[in-house]
Amino acid sequence: MKQVKRILGIVWMLIGPAAIILLLWGAANNINPAGHGDINKPLPWIIIISIFTPVAAGLTVFGWYAWKGEFDDVEHIADEL
Repeated sequence: MKQVKRILGIVWMLIGPAAIILLLWGAANNINPAGHGDINKPLPWIIIISIFTPVAAGLTVFGWYAWKGEFDDVEHIADEL
């Protein structure tokens, strides 16, 4: 089980930055002043990116801790409480 947690930690560390890169790429491709619809306006993209960036950073930090093995003895710690 510890190996699964560490492998998933690497996955989480890769998903966080990849999500931000995909959001920035989508914003760059979809923002168009001459376009019609909300997807072409920069304000929704700014809001989405500014909200999701801390979430992706937290996901990356969570993955780092999982990869380092910080969550290996979670069951033992819960029994002590």
